[in-house]
Amino acid sequence: METFESLVRTEFAPKNTYLNTASTGLLPARTVTALRTAVEAAAEGRPTDMFADVEAARACFARLTGVPDRRVAAGASVAVYSGLIAASLPEGAEVLTAEGDFSSVVNPFHVRRDLKVRSVPLERLAEAVRPGTALVAVSAAQSADGRIAGLPAVRAAAREHGARTYVDASQAAGWLDLETDRYDYVAAVAFKWLLCPRGVAFLVVPEDLGGLPPLFAGWVAGEHPWDSCYGPVGELARSARRFDESPALFSYAGARRSLELIEELGVPAVRAHDEALAARFRDGLPALGHEPLPAPGSPIVSVPGLGHRQPGLSAAGIEVSDRAGSLRAAFHLYNTAADVDRLLDALAG
Repeated sequence: METFESLVRTEFAPKNTYLNTASTGLLPARTVTALRTAVEAAAEGRPTDMFADVEAARACFARLTGVPDRRVAAGASVAVYSGLIAASLPEGAEVLTAEGDFSSVVNPFHVRRDLKVRSVPLERLAEAVRPGTALVAVSAAQSADGRIAGLPAVRAAAREHGARTYVDASQAAGWLDLETDRYDYVAAVAFKWLLCPRGVAFLVVPEDLGGLPPLFAGWVAGEHPWDSCYGPVGELARSARRFDESPALFSYAGARRSLELIEELGVPAVRAHDEALAARFRDGLPALGHEPLPAPGSPIVSVPGLGHRQPGLSAAGIEVSDRAGSLRAAFHLYNTAADVDRLLDALAG
C-alpha cells in the first residue's frame, strides 16, 4: 500500500517552488493523462463517454463532502450558483455576508437591487444574524488571508432565526472537513485545493432542492437527458442534477481522477500535512520581522506589506500571490518543508 508521501511523489513533480494553490492547484499526473487521452480521442474521432466522468466526479465529490450524490449539481462557476440562490429570494430579503468576501459569493446578491445585503466583519458574522435575515452567505475560508469562518456558530445562529446558510467552500474543499450536510447550500470550484482542471464546480442543495428555480436548465437537467434535447424539457431531474450546467466535458474527464486522488489520500491527512507546513512558515516569519495575519489552522498564510515581493519571488522560481498588498502563500499536499524554508530564505535575502 502506497504511503501519503509516495503517492504524492508519483503524481507530482513541480519544476519550481509552487505555493499558490489558493489561486490554482497543480494537476496530478493521472489527471494530465486522462485529459490527454480525451483530447486525442476527440481529435481522432473515437467516441468516449465523458458524461460518465461527470457522474463519477459528482459521486466522488459527494463522498468527499459527506452527502448523497443526488444532492450535488455539477457546473462550472460559483458565481452562477450564487446567482441561482439570489434568484430564489423574495423581494426585500436580507442577505448577511462577511466584509471583503470573494466577489463570486457576494456580488450576485448585490446585483439584485431589491435585496438588502448587509456586511459585517467575519468574526461577527454569527452574532449579526437577526430576525428577518433570510440568508447567511460566507466562504468557509477567506481567499485573501485564509481565515476560517466559525461555521458551527453561524449555523446555530441561522437556525435560531430561521435563516438559510450558503457556504462557498472553494478555498476549503480538499483540506477542510466541511460537514456539508449541516448547511443549506454549499458551492465550490474544484481547480484549487481539489486539483481539478478549470471548468468544474459543484453545488450541494437540500433534499427538498432548497426552493431554487432551475433558471438555466437545459437538456442535461432533464430526468432523461437524451430524451430532452428538443423543445421544452418534459421532466426536470428529480435530483440536484436539475441545476447542472452543460458540463465542460474535457475538464470533467480530468476532474474525476483528481477527486479520486484526494479521496485516496484522505482529507484529514491532507489537512495535517498542509497545516504543518503553514505553521512552519508562520513560525519562521517573526525572525524576519514580519507577522502574518491571524488565520489559525489554515494552510493559507497572508503577510501584510510583502505583496510587492511577488514578482521577484516568481522570477526566482517561487510562486505566491499578491493579495491586497499582502504576500499570500498557500501550502498543499505537493509542498515540503524545503519549500517553506526556501521561501523564508528568499524573504530574508
